[in-house]
Amino acid sequence: MGALHEGHLTLMRAAKEATDFVIASVFVNPTQFGPNEDFDAYPRRFEEDCRKLESVGVDAVFHPQAADMYPQGFCTYVNVDGDITHKLCGAQRPIHFRGVATVVTKLFNITQADEAFFGQKDAQQVVVVCRFVQDMNLPVHINMVPIVREESGLARSSRNVYLSPEEKTAALVLSRSLRLAKDAYEKGERNAAVLKALVTKEIAGEPLAAIDYVDLFSFPALEAIETVDEKSLLALAVRIGKTRLIDNIILG
Repeated sequence: MGALHEGHLTLMRAAKEATDFVIASVFVNPTQFGPNEDFDAYPRRFEEDCRKLESVGVDAVFHPQAADMYPQGFCTYVNVDGDITHKLCGAQRPIHFRGVATVVTKLFNITQADEAFFGQKDAQQVVVVCRFVQDMNLPVHINMVPIVREESGLARSSRNVYLSPEEKTAALVLSRSLRLAKDAYEKGERNAAVLKALVTKEIAGEPLAAIDYVDLFSFPALEAIETVDEKSLLALAVRIGKTRLIDNIILG
């Protein structure tokens, strides 16, 4: 959506290695923001974004206006009406994935992309995109690129610019709690409730943090599990002050 950082540029480099022509989409999509979310405040730095995209060899930038994507009278939406959209971020943001599915479908139709690259930080989004691509027989292959982190461990995010220095330090509890769970998993812990409790306890010890969710599902099916005996997604959403941040790790 813009305000590009190293995580986004890693996607571009992956696309550059895999394809002959790379198009970057820069569009703050209004339909994936709910009431009282940060659409108006979301950082917009298009000229700076273009310089960054040029530096990694992007061939073209798709930068429509909202009126181009959603002209007067627009009334058609793509709605992935399955359990995968009703949990994690979907439980907190009920219209979010309808907006994502609609704008990404339009993006694929307009660009006629053969390959598309999404970041693991938005792992649920990747699952949703894969679902409607398969259901609608769209001729595009979806690639998921690992999370890019700052040296501190904080996952790169455009919303990190909202954080004060104190809040940025507090936000390290997200990656720290996930590392605790990963360490426990690597030492043999397979009980999903125990792993989630480790994360929850660590975050609860940070005064500036308020948990939206901590959950663990099979991946990519996003089905509830009691034991981690297959590839699984441990995901969380936490508010640091007024800023909502997400992070995850894949176990197994």
